[in-house]
Amino acid sequence: MTAILTDLITLMGVGGLGLGAGFAADRAIRRLRGIAQRRDTETHVQQLVRSAQREAEQLVKEAKIEAKDVLFQAKMERDGKEKEKRGALQDLEKRLGQRADELEKKSSQCERREEDCRRRDAALSQRTEVLQKKEHACEQATRDHVAALESVAGLTTEEGKRHLLAEIESEVRLEATGLTKRILDEAKENADRDARQIVTNSIQRITRDYVNEATISVVPLANEGMKGRIIGREGRNIRALEASTGVDLIVDETPEAVIVSGFDPLRREIAKVALERLMQDGRIHPTRIEEVVEKVKGDVEKLMREEAEKVIFEVGLSDFHPEIVKLLGRLRYRTSYGQNNLYHAREAAYICGMMASELGLDLKLAKRGALLHDIGKVVSHQEEGTHAMLGAEIAKKYGESEKVVNAIAAHHEQVEPLCPEAVLVAAAEALSAARPGARREALEAYVKRLEKLESLAVGYDGVEKAYAIQAGREVRVIVRHEAISDNDALRLSRDLSKKIEQEMTYPGQIKITVIRESRFTEFAR
Repeated sequence: MTAILTDLITLMGVGGLGLGAGFAADRAIRRLRGIAQRRDTETHVQQLVRSAQREAEQLVKEAKIEAKDVLFQAKMERDGKEKEKRGALQDLEKRLGQRADELEKKSSQCERREEDCRRRDAALSQRTEVLQKKEHACEQATRDHVAALESVAGLTTEEGKRHLLAEIESEVRLEATGLTKRILDEAKENADRDARQIVTNSIQRITRDYVNEATISVVPLANEGMKGRIIGREGRNIRALEASTGVDLIVDETPEAVIVSGFDPLRREIAKVALERLMQDGRIHPTRIEEVVEKVKGDVEKLMREEAEKVIFEVGLSDFHPEIVKLLGRLRYRTSYGQNNLYHAREAAYICGMMASELGLDLKLAKRGALLHDIGKVVSHQEEGTHAMLGAEIAKKYGESEKVVNAIAAHHEQVEPLCPEAVLVAAAEALSAARPGARREALEAYVKRLEKLESLAVGYDGVEKAYAIQAGREVRVIVRHEAISDNDALRLSRDLSKKIEQEMTYPGQIKITVIRESRFTEFAR
């Protein structure tokens, strides 16, 4: 047993030695492998280093070459700039040299001129001394002469001047007043009769009704239930209609009626017709409202054009540009002081044609200028300038003759008339506007105008009373006969007319009548 145990122990020892030897061999092998790997890595690293060195040397060579190229180019550019600067400096030196030569020439010229001026100044000073001596001699002679005349006349110079000026002023004033009165009387004898007859005939032959446009239009309703449909749910229908037409719709307690309010007659007319068509159709909603309003706008444009063509036919004219016909039709829905502009233009054309016929002037030219005289009012709210000048530009743009253009521009005296027909256009326009009943104005403005007329007349010395009559178209001034003579009364009427023209604005014309009356009363007992 002991022997067996000894053998086992021996075997175990031998086995342990074998294992230890195996482990030692394995470690040796691994170490050898690591050494081999390190040698391979070092070799590879050395190869990479050599490759990197070669590449670095190559890059350095390329960089040196590129640096040489850059330096060469920079040197070339620098040489070119220096060459340009040298050329510029040479040109500048050349110009400076030329300028210096010119300055030397001018300097020499200035020196010569200064010498001439000095010689002239010397000559002038000599002449001045001579003239001063002569002037002193003349003044002394004048004083002696005046003193002799004063001693003979017994008056001083100032007293003589005052007497002479007073006499001359009195004579000239008397002669001027008499001459003015004589010229006016002769002119009135020949002109007043014919002018009065022509104007009277023209006014009497034109008796037409005019549409006095207001700021509201009334649309009748079939029943009270229609008001609710016009308003719509939460007011959407009435808002859509107001937005599409640009007017205000007033739905109040007025039975079976809706009020269309707005300052633009054209917008009121579109809103009125559109509302009538919507009520007739029965379909009232925002989409339908917009469709009907657009349709009505086209219909109204067509209606205005037809109305303009009708007026052109009535006055006996033709050959108008389509755009002028369109603009003329838009005057149908424009008013001035309550007078419809289209019908005012038609009346002015009639009156102007009659006066031209009586005077033997161009009938067609006179009518054409009068019919188009207010066409600028169509665009006066859109463009800068007076309606007369705007109308002249429109007429010129669309091929009207020079005389027609001038008649339009001159009807408010903003330019000089070129022909007698232009004067007739201005006269016909004033007659149509000043005709009683043609225009209306506010009561307050009317009263202020009358008060202004009377106050201007009373402001003159010697005026006793003044009355504005015939709706402010005439002012009668009563003067004191002991304070104002007949000639002074004539001068007062002219001065008052000029003052009214300068300080007041009024349609047509105002007649000034100065009344001077002498009354003497005695009783027989």
